[in-house]
Amino acid sequence: MARVDEMQALAASADEVWRLIGGYNALSEWHPAVERSVLEDGGRIRRLSLRGGGGLLERLHAFSERERSYAYTIEEGQLPVASYRSTLSVRDRGPARGCEVYWSGEFTPSGATEADAIRVIRSIYRAGLDTLAQRFGAGTNN
Repeated sequence: MARVDEMQALAASADEVWRLIGGYNALSEWHPAVERSVLEDGGRIRRLSLRGGGGLLERLHAFSERERSYAYTIEEGQLPVASYRSTLSVRDRGPARGCEVYWSGEFTPSGATEADAIRVIRSIYRAGLDTLAQRFGAGTNN
């Protein structure tokens, strides 16, 4: 299994950031690669339409409003991965210190080398996290 872990410190409260990204159907509101998100199966499945074509079908496995976290798997899509499981979470850094957004995933490369699959997943995570930093301001790493 390969793994990608990315973090972005933000100069906004965890509650403010979670209000934007915490909804399982909210990815199209903040990730630049996602054009549209549609929920199915009572909200457990999201069908993502990607800018430039293509799509993903993802299944929600765990959701915690209290912990500001959700975990999901990719069921169908064109990414070079199999057995993909990911978690997105927001953690408070304390008063006037902002928050940190963590996005991590484990997967088996499929149709690509491990290095290439890692590069693809990391670029997806970074595109979203960098967009959040532009919107909320990047926090400090201390």
